[in-house]
Amino acid sequence: MRLAITHETVYRFENPAVRAIQTLRLTPRTTENQLIDSWRIDVSQDCRLSPVEDAFGNLTHSFSIDGPIDELSIVASGEVVTEDTAGVLHTTRERLPLTVFRRESGRTPIEPATRAFAEALAAEGDGDRLGLLHRMMDRLHETIAVEPTTESRLPHEVLAAGTASVEDLAHLFAAAARALDIPARYVSGFLYDPEVSVTDAPHAWIEAHLGPALGWVGFDAAENCCPTDRWVRLAVGLDSLDTMAIRGVRTSFGEETVETRITVREIARA
Repeated sequence: MRLAITHETVYRFENPAVRAIQTLRLTPRTTENQLIDSWRIDVSQDCRLSPVEDAFGNLTHSFSIDGPIDELSIVASGEVVTEDTAGVLHTTRERLPLTVFRRESGRTPIEPATRAFAEALAAEGDGDRLGLLHRMMDRLHETIAVEPTTESRLPHEVLAAGTASVEDLAHLFAAAARALDIPARYVSGFLYDPEVSVTDAPHAWIEAHLGPALGWVGFDAAENCCPTDRWVRLAVGLDSLDTMAIRGVRTSFGEETVETRITVREIARA
């Protein structure tokens, strides 16, 4: 299908900011399941966007602005043509060895409770990793309630609480997969839902590497399915800190407010 996407973030300052330095991960890459037909980033202040590919293969843009800045608007928009590959990505831009995606990160520590959860699921099966990850996705969807406004929790805390944001549910999924020595990475992106017109944060899921025959395969515990043509990949990393759409520093003296609006709509079937 062909999807039109707009990601708009607006910062407003009680007193004009004197400087802003930002790094953007707001440009999706073309893969075998998505073609970026058109894409642009607009910043309300005069600046130069400097493109750099980060260690995970994400396309980033950085800029700096000297004030005074009363309001800063960053809008990324474009059209993406997607194809349903059942979550399978045979080839992607790889700059790091798979061993990187087996390790813990600040948001995906492998605590005893997380390891026990993963090992119990592994013991239920016959060793097939694809089947194991589908069982893990099902179990997480059944036992962890998604609450968008819930406080941030680490994986073992999510297991104890039984609730999580979409972001932290993906963190738990990644940590549990890595506990079984399965390379897993956190994915941020967009999800087309005809019932939801506006959201305030990107969606999140994981990809696990299942050997040369399949490569990376996506699993979304929040939706309990592998990504289809309704999903658009934006950035990947060890956890959400590596994929933040906008990350930086704004120097101001006073209150700062931020509002994000994301719209994804279908234009036509591809």
